[in-house]
Amino acid sequence: MRIVAGTLRGRKLGSPVEGVRPTSDRVRESLFSRLGDLSGESVLDLFAGTGALGIEALSRGAESLVSVDHSRKAIAAMEQTFEQFGLASEARTLHLTALAAIRRLSGEGQLFSLVFLDPPYAEGSALEEALVALRDSGLLAPGAILVVETPRRNPLAWPIPGFGLEEARRYGDTVISWIYALTESENEEEQ
Repeated sequence: MRIVAGTLRGRKLGSPVEGVRPTSDRVRESLFSRLGDLSGESVLDLFAGTGALGIEALSRGAESLVSVDHSRKAIAAMEQTFEQFGLASEARTLHLTALAAIRRLSGEGQLFSLVFLDPPYAEGSALEEALVALRDSGLLAPGAILVVETPRRNPLAWPIPGFGLEEARRYGDTVISWIYALTESENEEEQ
């Protein structure tokens, strides 16, 4: 695995921790091409695993990153990579479940403009729970984009109250969905 573009282009990431399914270079390249310029973005990477999505975002100009994972080994590997790549001042890790991290972060007042959700495929309910918690948390900046990775055999079920679907693309056995939080007026229109 390597960083596809930006200031860290070509840098190799460490081997994935056991039980982690990293997003392929090809899928990462495509999803980041779709996102465009990330200058100044504040990124939350839930279910971070290898940290590749968040590191790619920093490489492409994102201002800050919070990477969340419940695996101690994954967090240790990410912290080592952040240090090795000189990202320690822009990136922070939380060794928590996604729901616990959302609760903690909601008390800190930071807003996120880009959120990655790529839970282990076996933890399908964790995704829906995280989306509901994010919707209700106050963590999403106006216009925030959420990038959700799911298996093709189990895509996001629509509609999801409080969110709109911008686009979904299939890459082999993976589906990437770009969703956004609805504004209050958009929520009222949906009801």
